[in-house]
Amino acid sequence: MPFINDKLEETRRLRDQKESLDAENAALEDVVNLHLAHRTGGLKSRFQIDIDAVVRGLRAEILGQDQALEAVEDMLNVIRADITDPRRPLFTALFLGPTGVGKTEIVRSLARSIHGDADAFCRIDMNTLSQEHYSAALTGAPPGYVGAKEGKTLFDQEKIEGSLKRPGIVLFDELEKASPQVLQALLNVFDNGQLTVASGERTYSFRNALVFMTSNLGARDIQNFEHRQRSLFRKLMPLSPQQRQRKARDMVYRRLLGTFPPEFVNRIDHITVFNWIEPEVVNDLVRLEIERLNRRLLKHGVRVQVDPDVIDLLVKRGFDRQFGARSLRRAVRRHVEVPVAKYLLRHHRQAEDHEEGVQILQARRNQDDVIISPRL
Repeated sequence: MPFINDKLEETRRLRDQKESLDAENAALEDVVNLHLAHRTGGLKSRFQIDIDAVVRGLRAEILGQDQALEAVEDMLNVIRADITDPRRPLFTALFLGPTGVGKTEIVRSLARSIHGDADAFCRIDMNTLSQEHYSAALTGAPPGYVGAKEGKTLFDQEKIEGSLKRPGIVLFDELEKASPQVLQALLNVFDNGQLTVASGERTYSFRNALVFMTSNLGARDIQNFEHRQRSLFRKLMPLSPQQRQRKARDMVYRRLLGTFPPEFVNRIDHITVFNWIEPEVVNDLVRLEIERLNRRLLKHGVRVQVDPDVIDLLVKRGFDRQFGARSLRRAVRRHVEVPVAKYLLRHHRQAEDHEEGVQILQARRNQDDVIISPRL
């Protein structure tokens, strides 16, 4: 019976993994029925999206990027009105800027707000397509090569096409690392909303999809620019935030046009340069990470409340403009997740006697450490 036991164990493992992913990715409300129940007068449209609900979800998770959020909201209005070109993707956008500022996260948040699942989009990591002979993973093997008849690619047609009255979502991550052959294939997608694999056996349609691309182009230039702003001269005559953003945007655009051919850039509907993480939003980003931790703790019947001085410690230890929100995430793991894990392993029991079955733990600061204890 070892074989059966192994299969049962694998089934349990996959089920537990799915439950963990669902808890992490799922929206807090039933967004699918929320969209289907939404009405906009007598307008006839093939899409049914509650734009206000989507924007609420985005603004709750993406902080300090108002320009990018406004572009997404404008795009949703055009799509909801159903006046896009039916021969092209619904929308193509390129997100540029430093690492850890929310370029990929905004796509995940959009998928959660529209489909109720943060993984409900087709993600293509262009880093895996950086060399010419890997381009077949995107366009399929050409005739005469192994796998040509199958027409297999990295695309997930179900996620590209979307679902009932809601668009599909596609993300091409780290675009600058793609080979010229892959960029040429994307030109066809931008032009006519379709991609036929090299063998001609299959055609993927992007005409019902939102196409997003991300790139770190110009991030090092912006970093050097920000470093120069800390010089004595700039401290005496500082640039305004608007001037700094405009100069950073100009640097990124120069790098963009120096990397991609003009005909490629010209086919993108909207290009957004993301801002650096500014100090005024860092506290809110830390609270957002704590809330995500609490969602993962629900399965143990536990919730963590964090004292304000713990937030200050996490900001002090984790805020780094160069690495953005990811450095804050590492600080939360080190100073909060690790103590919580140790407490659970040593003291936790499923708290059936607590109100609503949830035990509240308090995170308190002790010099440069965080102490976890039951709330009194």
